Amino acid sequence: MQPLLPSTPTSGGSRRPTVRAWVLLAPMLAWLLFFAVLPLGILAAYSFCQRDDIGRIVFSFSAANYARVLDPGYLRILGRSLAYAGATTAICLVMGYPAAFFIARRDARLRGRLLLLVMIPFWTSFLIRTYAWVQILKGHGLLNAFLESARLISSPVEWLYTPTAVIIGLVYSFLPFMILPIYASAEKLDRDLLEAAADLGAGPLRVFSRVAIPLTWPGIAAGIVLVFVPATGMFAVTDLLGGAQVPLIGNVIQNQFLQARNWPFGAALGVVFTVLFALSYALVQRTPRWERSAPP
Repeated sequence: MQPLLPSTPTSGGSRRPTVRAWVLLAPMLAWLLFFAVLPLGILAAYSFCQRDDIGRIVFSFSAANYARVLDPGYLRILGRSLAYAGATTAICLVMGYPAAFFIARRDARLRGRLLLLVMIPFWTSFLIRTYAWVQILKGHGLLNAFLESARLISSPVEWLYTPTAVIIGLVYSFLPFMILPIYASAEKLDRDLLEAAADLGAGPLRVFSRVAIPLTWPGIAAGIVLVFVPATGMFAVTDLLGGAQVPLIGNVIQNQFLQARNWPFGAALGVVFTVLFALSYALVQRTPRWERSAPP
């Protein structure tokens, strides 16, 4: 089979891309340059600027914005954001892994239908889906009506505008992003390996922890990144379901750009958020202990 991107050998035996390969890569590289690298560079440059009394950017180098990030109030908001994102990721992993594993073990026809059910929420606007949760969680909404009819509660419970509502909204929004990458890894998992481990005397829990988890780790790692990072910066869910009473770092960044008109400080918060993303990505991409100890 011929390689997709032709390359030429170098003196050391390695192969380097040809001109044709770089031409094929040019659109992607241009997209990354103009829509990822350049905006991030502008954000980093603004973070070292100041603003005047009417909100205009003053291009004078200063690290005061980063010093302000260390204010205890903002650190508490950042810690709350990480806690909410961590809780959302953990819940999505607990719910998403069994669902993804179950879908991956079905026959091809049923597998396609189940994946369709996972993808259906993306067919509707994110704001419409979030407003639907407002109708479900409000005092006289569907959830309280169901619990009262089932005689599980005697009076309506205030679900809306609470941390619980925020977690529910975040889990609902990001659960498919956990299921899909884990499914991609679980689908490739050889059933014979699971059966062989069971035949050798391993119990279900040991088969799961020593065989299934290591072999599906790439999907787990991808799901963790795809859920944790956007959940940290999400502000729409906290505004609509939390009633702006549970501010997260995404809400603070939005307010700095749109209301306080303090773009340099908002840019500094954005850079810190980007660094947290890079650290979380590096953390989940580290070689797990079971792979480091595996024989070559």
